[in-house]
Amino acid sequence: MFNRIIKRANRKVPKSDASEPAVYPYGATAAGGAPVVSASNVTVNHASRTTLSSSVAGAAPNSHPQASSGAAAAAQIEALPLFRDVPVPERQALFLRKLQICAMVFDFSDTLKSAREKEAKRQTLIELVDFVQSGSGRITEPVQEELVRTVGVNIFRCFPPASHENTGSENADPEEEDPYLDPAWPHLQLVYELLLRYVVSSDTDTKVGKRYIDHSFVLRLLDLFDSEDPREREYLKTILHRIYGKFMVHRPFIRKAINNIFYRFIFETERHSGIGELLEILGSIINGFALPMKEEHKLFLVRALLPLHKPKPVGIYHQQLSYCITQFVEKDYKLADTVIRGLLKYWPVTNCQKEVLFLGELEEVLEATQPAEFQRCMVPLFKQIARCLNSSHFQVAERALFLWNNDHIVSLIAQNRSIIFPIIFEALEKNMQGHWNQAVHGLTSNVRKMFLEMDSELFEECQRQYMEKKEKAKALEEQRELAWRRLEAVVAAKAAGEEMILVN
Repeated sequence: MFNRIIKRANRKVPKSDASEPAVYPYGATAAGGAPVVSASNVTVNHASRTTLSSSVAGAAPNSHPQASSGAAAAAQIEALPLFRDVPVPERQALFLRKLQICAMVFDFSDTLKSAREKEAKRQTLIELVDFVQSGSGRITEPVQEELVRTVGVNIFRCFPPASHENTGSENADPEEEDPYLDPAWPHLQLVYELLLRYVVSSDTDTKVGKRYIDHSFVLRLLDLFDSEDPREREYLKTILHRIYGKFMVHRPFIRKAINNIFYRFIFETERHSGIGELLEILGSIINGFALPMKEEHKLFLVRALLPLHKPKPVGIYHQQLSYCITQFVEKDYKLADTVIRGLLKYWPVTNCQKEVLFLGELEEVLEATQPAEFQRCMVPLFKQIARCLNSSHFQVAERALFLWNNDHIVSLIAQNRSIIFPIIFEALEKNMQGHWNQAVHGLTSNVRKMFLEMDSELFEECQRQYMEKKEKAKALEEQRELAWRRLEAVVAAKAAGEEMILVN
């Protein structure tokens, strides 16, 4: 068997195969270290990262130039005139030739390799960006097709393994990991800028553009949000937001695709670099929702946004998440009860830093909550707040007490004080009698004084009930100790009697 394998390996390549140009993944090099171009019809798989190197939809296989040696690369990057040096009718053809130069992908792991060709490509990209931005003329459909294909060749690629995949430490904190900065960024930035200028250009016809910026393109653009490079995610955020605004036909698909990314993050991986940027896009999308709100949007809140409070790295994207949640409540105040109960469902038990974040978000939601919705959820809400007041972590207790600095929340509490006072009175008294932190002690005293001034009779009634409950608990403890002493006496008498019998 071994000999058969060796013979098969040494078999000559047929001429038909040998005549085909060599195909390499992004960042690979041919013999002699020459830069090579990713083939548009090849998919490169990585064991642990999403495959992003498939071709742009609609692009012809092997339609971009290939470079298999340094001489071939130098030959293909020919010196082309500037746009201003050619007649207007010829500029579209020149644009197409410049795009073909930019379809070449180089290896940036070695800064000295193919330096002249890289610089020529960079200058060409700058020219293309300036041409599109200047609005010198409507871009023809073949040029649009080639532009989108060229962008795809450059940006759709396999990411290197994440740091936790290299080390095998799955429990590493994503906040403490250093992001990977792509060495190809000087070119990638210009490619993203070209795509952005194409999308926002008033000369771009959406009826034509949607044929090339299609669902497949958008889906792979969303996959790139897992890039560790924050500069790339910032460009992706802007571009996707512009695509959402310009290509209305893609809006439901984009929302559904983002949902799927969230579901996988929440229920499978709990690792994704671009959750914060996706939430920023959604924040502006939610702000534009029409009223009455569709059932689809309410389901998105319940099934995707609220469960995003569950993953451990919520601190990385909590600010954007909190903004989205608050936008829902401000859009439709009837959702306040749903949101507050959702927060209580995912309330952290042992993570004090997450509790502080939750309390901050809770205050923002309560500011937009109307009295009717507040009454529906105030009992479980203030039971949780009472537990926070008694937290031994002073930041949690302090943040909970800061709720009484908000005038709207104080007014909601005052309107329902007969129900809320008895729930939190005991927590306040425990803080006064035994909390170790002086700042918490002082804030508790202020809240207690506020209650006294708000309704002295109710305060006295709550104090009387608290004292009665305390006395009952003390009496019960005494009865329990007495019962144990009696039991110990009976056991001791029985043991003494058995000892006497043995002696006799």
